[in-house]
Amino acid sequence: MGIRYRCDPAGRRVTFLTPRDGPAAKGAKMETYAILRRSGWRSTGDLEQAAARSTAEGDKMPSDIRWIRSYVLDEADGNVGTVCIYEASSPEAIRRHAAAATLPVDEIIKVSGTVKVRPD
Repeated sequence: MGIRYRCDPAGRRVTFLTPRDGPAAKGAKMETYAILRRSGWRSTGDLEQAAARSTAEGDKMPSDIRWIRSYVLDEADGNVGTVCIYEASSPEAIRRHAAAATLPVDEIIKVSGTVKVRPD
């Protein structure tokens, strides 16, 4: 379970936040992952279609995987990539979801903690 903390507005003090497990499937522990998808789409329109597929597939397995947010990347080759934040029971659950939604997965990285400096 990762350590979550944040600095006060002046950056002087660190406050530790209570780690959360998120939703769990039959007692399975959920972890937070960052998924890197480099140059996965030719346009934002293609990415929007992929997001719709991802949402539909995620709704079929809501207790195994949960999409939190994505950051869209303007790649040097003109394509669109993403860094996606998910809660999942395992990297394999992420791969199953990606395969079902026909999404690329270049790398899955377990998140060990969160540093929150300012609100979203």
